[in-house]
Amino acid sequence: MDKLGKCSANYVPLTPLTFIKRASMVYSHRTSIIYGGVRFTWQQTYERCCRLAYSLRSLNVVKNDVVSVLAPNVPALYEMHFAVPMAGAVLNAINTRLDAKNIATILRHSEAKVFFVDYEYVPLASEALRLLVAGFNKGSSAEDAMPLVIVIDDINKPTGVRLGNLEYQQLIHHGNPQYSGEELEDEWDAISLNYTSGTTSEPKGVVYSHRGAFLSTMSLIQGWEMSTEAVYLWSLPMFHCNGWTFTWGVAARGGTNVCIRNTTADEMYKSISTHNVTHMCCAPVVFNILLEAKPHERCPITSKVNILTGGAPPPAALLEKMEDLGFHIMHAYGLTEATGPALVCEWQSKWNQLPRDHQAKLKARQGVSILTLADVDVKTKTTMESVPHDGKTIGEIVLRGSSIMKGYLKDEKETAKAFQKGWFLTGDVGVIHPDGYLEIKDRSKDVIISGGENISSVELESILFEHPAIFEAAVVAMPHPRWGESPCAFVVLKNKGSTTEAEILAYCRKNMSKFMVPKKVEFVEVLPKTGTGKVLKTQLREVAKTLNTNNRNNKRSDKEVILHQTWYHHDTPTNHENVLAMSRL
Repeated sequence: MDKLGKCSANYVPLTPLTFIKRASMVYSHRTSIIYGGVRFTWQQTYERCCRLAYSLRSLNVVKNDVVSVLAPNVPALYEMHFAVPMAGAVLNAINTRLDAKNIATILRHSEAKVFFVDYEYVPLASEALRLLVAGFNKGSSAEDAMPLVIVIDDINKPTGVRLGNLEYQQLIHHGNPQYSGEELEDEWDAISLNYTSGTTSEPKGVVYSHRGAFLSTMSLIQGWEMSTEAVYLWSLPMFHCNGWTFTWGVAARGGTNVCIRNTTADEMYKSISTHNVTHMCCAPVVFNILLEAKPHERCPITSKVNILTGGAPPPAALLEKMEDLGFHIMHAYGLTEATGPALVCEWQSKWNQLPRDHQAKLKARQGVSILTLADVDVKTKTTMESVPHDGKTIGEIVLRGSSIMKGYLKDEKETAKAFQKGWFLTGDVGVIHPDGYLEIKDRSKDVIISGGENISSVELESILFEHPAIFEAAVVAMPHPRWGESPCAFVVLKNKGSTTEAEILAYCRKNMSKFMVPKKVEFVEVLPKTGTGKVLKTQLREVAKTLNTNNRNNKRSDKEVILHQTWYHHDTPTNHENVLAMSRL
């Protein structure tokens, strides 16, 4: 058997690019993309991707060049998930909620060769490009390092907005539909570059391989049981871990992509009703958008809509409310470095006999590994020994498998720090239950250690969320003269003034251990979030440091006043529709 070897007949590098070629043949006349009044079939989408890939090559884009894009969930961004790697390049989808400075930093760090910009983001991109030029040292050639800028006009209702001479549709028009793309020789080659959201540290460039993207995609469409007739609503940003790989996954199943520019209640309900949506992904913050929708924005959910949620641990009570609307929820856990979801809370039929509140608590767990992962565990970080499967002993969640990133771009030190003793260290703290299901308890930096007791901010937030007056809650550590640190809760109310700090603290004393009860409840109008819906607890911790539990009128520093104004601003809308719009993905 040793004499048997690889050849082009029995070994082909794994890549999700095979999905769209297959879709163009097997599902050629099935609708691939819906966007407003625009409709494409899979054959048309494949040809558009071939055309774009050809045009990129004609613009001197070569292997490993980075192609950046700043755009919402529009057809162009979907097409680039195939066209850019078909040209041999690496796709870098940028978070549209970043400021110009961060975008300039990404363009500089990634050394982007081409920069696609949706017409809506031309002013933001222009400022980023100005900062990019200004950031070059004297004596260096800024022009040589500047990306070629190409505007993406709205394909449904063209606006005529331009930033330079090139426009996306021109590249499609002049491309060759017969171009099949560059041949992939090594499945370890990079397919995409995604920057972390930076909730606990500076954003880092995470590099995915073709192999990792292929295997993660296959695992997720299997684990979620996505059918070939799927109609997928793009409520999750495609810039977030390449849409948790469903940019490629919908093509693998020959499904239909329903693209929307904004994740609003009106857009989502209308799309679900009009197009009979079967699947969608989102962070838990989107649940609140759907739940808080006004009567005229709602449409009845007449058939099952499967939702895969992750990004932040959802409270069980929130899941129960969503299921009451007619949505079927599956909870996942992942991170940018794991090519999106790495664990899914795989449902077991025996749980159907349990009370609904118990079912919701089970669904709130992060679950078991997707097929791509070779192993997942919870370990004591100092000894790297596995914790008991008792649902109580906490440790760091560690992963290993083919869906884990290649590493951090230009950062060997952080890559080595993330990969230790054959494992990827997630930085998340969790437990393993007796049935083998994992449950995340916190980010390691967010665990509150009060008088020697470890307090999970996630667990505390889940209890707070069950309070009828509370819309959102985030808990962080604040300094305490006796216990070292103690919990501080930042709370957004459904209706301003509907409850008091004293009432919430009394509620906490009835529903949690004494050491977990917050020492301070601070009411805010909106919580600061990243572009993917994660609460920026680093900002909240800075605020908590200035709070005095004995004096509510204590004077704050100028820095603290400015920090508060970023999300306490007097002009901030108090109605939850606008608050949610500010925090939408």
